[in-house]
Amino acid sequence: MLEALQQADGSLLLWIQTLHISWLDPLVATFTTLGNAGLLWIGLSLIMLCWRPTRKAGFLALLAMVLGLLVTNVTIKPLVERARPWLDLPIVPLVVENDPHSFPSGHTCAAFAAGMIWLRTLPWKWGRVLAVVLAVCMGLSRLYVGVHYPTDVLAGAVIGSLCAWIAWRLYIYWEKRHHKLDGPGAVSNQ
Repeated sequence: MLEALQQADGSLLLWIQTLHISWLDPLVATFTTLGNAGLLWIGLSLIMLCWRPTRKAGFLALLAMVLGLLVTNVTIKPLVERARPWLDLPIVPLVVENDPHSFPSGHTCAAFAAGMIWLRTLPWKWGRVLAVVLAVCMGLSRLYVGVHYPTDVLAGAVIGSLCAWIAWRLYIYWEKRHHKLDGPGAVSNQ
């Protein structure tokens, strides 16, 4: 069963590699590189900390990303040690990736950790929608540049979303403990 899944994973990634468009390659490579070490999401979160209406979004996104880092890069990647796709498949990646471990995608985890928090907390609908679109684009970019298998990206999205949920639940718990969920302007317990 696992071998069949890995074969399907590799076949899907090889098919994705046939979709390359010469003018799109540098754009996707640049976008995916912005996700190195979560820099894009960390930078946006730090900016959000500077403005009161987005401060909660920035803080909780940082918390969710730290949780995601601990789960993906510190725990799961060293345990699983799945090799990067170009080590097993005839793929030439569009970006240099120094970490030899592929599962799960840390870039995707960070994007979804931040994006799912922003979906819940940003004060503008367009910002909430953009957060999800950017997270999905980050995951897809990792496939396009050939540095992750589809299951790596899927696992990164799930872990990032779960870390965002945990960060949100911790926030709700903290707010309840400090009686800030009572009265006008209270945060909903979603």
